[in-house]
Amino acid sequence: QLQLVESGGGLVQPGGSLTLSCAVSGRTLNFYAIGWFRQAPGKEREGISCISRSGGRTNYTNYADSVKGRFTISRDNAKNTVYLQMNSLKPEDTAVYSCAADFRFSSSTCAADDKTYNYWGQGTQVTVSS
Repeated sequence: QLQLVESGGGLVQPGGSLTLSCAVSGRTLNFYAIGWFRQAPGKEREGISCISRSGGRTNYTNYADSVKGRFTISRDNAKNTVYLQMNSLKPEDTAVYSCAADFRFSSSTCAADDKTYNYWGQGTQVTVSS
């Protein structure tokens, strides 16, 4: 059974940075696309980024417009971990951030659509406030 554990959340001032980690266990990360999602109080869950499974020349990545240019997703298969580097954080980035995995994407694509992911972590809180 695939298990995902997020870490790295916390309190940060506007304009600051955080790096979230999604540690995967139980299976080899290589075969899974990973998506990052967030949910703020009273709002629907938002897909913000994804990275394709390994196999192509480079990993395909995708970002929501709300985070494009500020967030970067990457994976380290040797460490079975996916990262989300978040820069220039804004108060509206405050949310619970979760990672999810699915093996059905090809190595050349992914989508941050929560309906397509079967395995989920518990989430980590990110609060952006002065």
